[in-house]
Amino acid sequence: MRHVLGIDAGGTKTVCLLADEHGRVLSEARGSGANLQAVGELEVEKVLHQVMDEAIGDRGVLPQAVCLGIAGVDRDDDVAIVRAIMRRIAYKARTLVVNDALVALVAGAGAEPGLVLIAGTGSIAYGRNREGRAARAGGWGYVLGDEGSGYWIGRQALGAVVRQSDERGRPTLLTGRLLQHFGISRPQELVQVVYYKNLRPPAIAALASHVAQAASDGDEVALELLEEGAGELLGIAHSVITRLRLDEEPFVCVLAGGIFQAVPWLADRLRGQLTAQSPRCRVTRLADPPAMGAVRLALDELHGGAVLPAYL
Repeated sequence: MRHVLGIDAGGTKTVCLLADEHGRVLSEARGSGANLQAVGELEVEKVLHQVMDEAIGDRGVLPQAVCLGIAGVDRDDDVAIVRAIMRRIAYKARTLVVNDALVALVAGAGAEPGLVLIAGTGSIAYGRNREGRAARAGGWGYVLGDEGSGYWIGRQALGAVVRQSDERGRPTLLTGRLLQHFGISRPQELVQVVYYKNLRPPAIAALASHVAQAASDGDEVALELLEEGAGELLGIAHSVITRLRLDEEPFVCVLAGGIFQAVPWLADRLRGQLTAQSPRCRVTRLADPPAMGAVRLALDELHGGAVLPAYL
């Protein structure tokens, strides 16, 4: 019996699945985030090595194929670093290193044409058409972009709090919620929390659930913030749909990422906006973990070679 590993390495967590040659998942291992830009090469290698070893455990098997879905591998420098890591730790197996958005798309749409819209700590839209061509929008990281992501929502919420404190912004329920979240009594103390404690993007992304609750309680600032975030996500999705001409025939749009769980309103809003913009689009939430898409690509590689889409 031959075996494969499928890995989804995100900004917040890393999931590794061990499966047999028929696609039956035998074990799962989880680790911390493995975003190259956020944590660096050594930490990425440490996390990947840990989850791969844990998934195999004491089974005494060696995987014949490994697929790693990880952010940033569309950039040549990052590709070289990640491939070097995998050469060191991938048991000399046939190895695929692909964008994490592709494994999420495969998990949700299989081999069919479609789009995945991911909103987690970061955000990206990635699509593949029937001709095997791919396009992406977003995924620029929290400094350059990631609009509509958990980090972006949390960052906007913090901004709303300090604007209220300066009396240059409207009152918002977010002030009380965020002060309570951090265990502080005044907005001025946010300076120490954010800067001196070096608050990382996942910690800021965790504030998105407070925005969702404030919006459901009728807070106009929070609701407008979420409306803007939905518009940003719709924009990156529309860019990919247009470039790939996906709406010339029926296609699936998969919503993936933790923010759609933390902020259900956002998923409902986007479902309506996407179908209004592209009537032939069927919007669905990702049911299987993205790592299952990596397992399927690893199996394709094992059984003759995976065919990966090429960018326009």
